[in-house]
Amino acid sequence: MELRDIEIFLTLAEELHFGRTAQRLHLSQARVSQSIKSQERRIGGRLVDRSNPRNVQLTPLGRQLLAGLLPNYRGLVRAIEHARRTARGISGVLRVAMIGYNPYDYQPFWDAFRKRHPDWELQIRSSEFGDQFGPLMRDEVDIVIAWVPVEEPGLTVGPIISMEPMVAMMPDRHELAGEKWVSLEVFGDRGVLESNTPLPDYWEDAVSPFYTPLGRPIHRVAPISTLEDILATASTSDVFTSCMSHIARYYNRPGISYLPITDSHLVRWAPVWRSDSETEQIRAFARVIRDMGCLVQK
Repeated sequence: MELRDIEIFLTLAEELHFGRTAQRLHLSQARVSQSIKSQERRIGGRLVDRSNPRNVQLTPLGRQLLAGLLPNYRGLVRAIEHARRTARGISGVLRVAMIGYNPYDYQPFWDAFRKRHPDWELQIRSSEFGDQFGPLMRDEVDIVIAWVPVEEPGLTVGPIISMEPMVAMMPDRHELAGEKWVSLEVFGDRGVLESNTPLPDYWEDAVSPFYTPLGRPIHRVAPISTLEDILATASTSDVFTSCMSHIARYYNRPGISYLPITDSHLVRWAPVWRSDSETEQIRAFARVIRDMGCLVQK
């Protein structure tokens, strides 16, 4: 097998869904399906049970292959990455995943880390909120910058790196689009978008409250899985939802309006890492944040 084919199989084994696998790997669904079929032909047996396309399952043969491949694949990837860094004179690396969509806002932190540690490599990537801590658990990154609180077992939360208010997102034609601001109370009448992937209740509530300040329930409507889903839904329907203010700054799309929420709390962001995998690079990045202080966004 090629390394890419192994990666496709391992991702499908985790997602158990061809569409989500394709999305995570930035491939077409047809490419994922072709890869799995090719692997099955080489091995001589079915790896995946496709009888339910919305919830595929590994066959006993597929589970056996997964158990044998996963630890060896991770070790191989680490060995290749280590060799590449050594060849470039890099002695360490810090891999950071952003759940937010504003890595540019953190440029002073990136610059300070690189200036202090020129022999270390800093890698920044994006990660969807529906797979919030998956990259950590799969050892794909060292840190995830996530909104807090984070109460998941085995994870450590570092110092607060930024804070920002929530805003309301809606289509330009919405009845409230011409207002100067809104209150959280209006969401009790209209609801908010919900994640296709279940999120921990306490974590979802921190950015999309379940109740208004007066205690009225805020219903979940129109499931979504990515920021692009949110933007597409907001621009093509009458949906009204909340989002972080940095999205309004970076995604000023035609057909979408944003309004301040006057009684919004501030969403707090912090680096999160696996407690059993804390490295010198992680501690160094946390020191940079403590030294520079929290970024307060508008």
